[in-house]
Amino acid sequence: MHSQNIDFENALSFYEIEKYQESLNELNKIDTLNISDYDKATWYFYYADVQSILDKHDKAYQYSRKAEQIFESLNEREDAIDTKFLILSIVDHQNSLGYDEQPIIDDILSYAVEENDSITLMKIYFRIGHTFTLNDNREKAIHYYRTILKNTNDSLNIAYANMNVGTVYSTITPTNQDSSLYYSKKAITTLIKQNDLEILAANYNNQAEAYYYKKEYRKAIQYLLKADSINLNKNDKKTRIIFYEHLAKNYDSIRDYQKAMLYYRKKMKLSDSINDLSQNLNIIDINEKYKSVELKAEATKKNTQLIISLIVLALVIISAYLLQKNTRKKQLLAEQAKDLEAQKVTNLLKEQELASIDAMIAGQEKERQRIAEDLHDDLGGLMATINLHLENIGSENNPKALDKTKTLLGEAYEKIRSISHIKNAGVMASKGLLLAVNDMAAKVNASNQIHIEVIDYGLNERLENSLELSLFRMIQELITNIIKHAEATRATIQLTQHSQDLNIIVEDNGKGFDSKNIEATGIGLANIEKRVIHLNGKLTIDSTLKKGTTILIDIPLDK
Repeated sequence: MHSQNIDFENALSFYEIEKYQESLNELNKIDTLNISDYDKATWYFYYADVQSILDKHDKAYQYSRKAEQIFESLNEREDAIDTKFLILSIVDHQNSLGYDEQPIIDDILSYAVEENDSITLMKIYFRIGHTFTLNDNREKAIHYYRTILKNTNDSLNIAYANMNVGTVYSTITPTNQDSSLYYSKKAITTLIKQNDLEILAANYNNQAEAYYYKKEYRKAIQYLLKADSINLNKNDKKTRIIFYEHLAKNYDSIRDYQKAMLYYRKKMKLSDSINDLSQNLNIIDINEKYKSVELKAEATKKNTQLIISLIVLALVIISAYLLQKNTRKKQLLAEQAKDLEAQKVTNLLKEQELASIDAMIAGQEKERQRIAEDLHDDLGGLMATINLHLENIGSENNPKALDKTKTLLGEAYEKIRSISHIKNAGVMASKGLLLAVNDMAAKVNASNQIHIEVIDYGLNERLENSLELSLFRMIQELITNIIKHAEATRATIQLTQHSQDLNIIVEDNGKGFDSKNIEATGIGLANIEKRVIHLNGKLTIDSTLKKGTTILIDIPLDK
């Protein structure tokens, strides 16, 4: 808005420093009957925006439509587009308005393309992705957010896009909460650095929702309390209603009904104030809810007592039945004992002979398989790294490539020697999974062809040795695939250990592939999938041509 009207100075000054009630007071002092049409539209715009921020969305909607109509009539396209974005924001907060969003989205998109306005284009892409998220269209929502990531260097836009991808994984695919947490956490550093408190609070709320779906209710409560502790200048009441509703349901899930009721009351109080109702609480409704919670607690207690009684009764009946059955069984066993004794003597020698043969064959086969896997997994990955250094011999960017290649060839010799002496798993036996992965990444990074970042959460203790070895082989195979096939310049390995499971995410910015047909890729993913299934885990592949690849591995940990 480019109004030069001096009457707006005080209102806009308060607006800029986020003192919105003071800004509204100054706007109310302006005589809108004696100003130009453009200034009147500007007044409507800021009046609507401030009302929206103060959670008065019905008024905000009315005045934003008036601003839109005047700007359109004056052919002030840029201001009209800003007003359309404001209308979309208001509609988000007030779903009962019945406003058709699609024409306004199409109008903004056409303007951005015609004017080659990249900033407006990014903003409308966010909005389109948001609409697809609401319509449960995961693929198209993520497509628009990734389009933003590939076409912006702005750190805040990158943080917003990552956060929205996390929201898609959380709301549309609630079983994939590790991906939701991964993308939400990627945005945290930027949001804190930029002091973007409203979005930071929303991020904490999104992470809490992910932990709620994972049934980690106490962790969800921690993040919701962090969100509630942030001072919000915009849409404070609307936002806290969401926090309080989520806190109530999490406390309800851990059967802390007193705190659940506390946050139900807070939510109702804010809802009443937003709807311009009496500031007093609706005591009848609250008492009914409180009684409902108390009845629920009492019913749970009675159900528990009933279940215990039934269990005791069932144990008595089962014990009597088993006693009778055991007595009869002993009689039958006594009658069969003599016949079985003679048969056992005859079969014993034959069974021992067959067992010896089977053990010998199984041992030979297992040893052959171990050697083959060591050659493919351990030596194969190392040879791929050696190949990178060989390509750099003679390059000014890496003058020590020949020395590094000699060092790696020496390591390859030692690995072959280790295999020939039937030793175990190279660095794994002495260093463990995390140090082995970091060591592998450092060797690859030394080639200056690709940079690998290793991120770990909660991996404070060693896992069982054979499990660590199997996980390392899978990660090593994935990195080998990236080096050989992906044409990537960056890759990330993230290892996250929760109480009952381990999550591995390997992501690159390479050329991607058709993930619908794993067998056709010829890059060993089918073998990795078999390893994951053998560990009772889950493998998820998210790849699009020319847009990189993300591979998620979830492995349950036996405690």
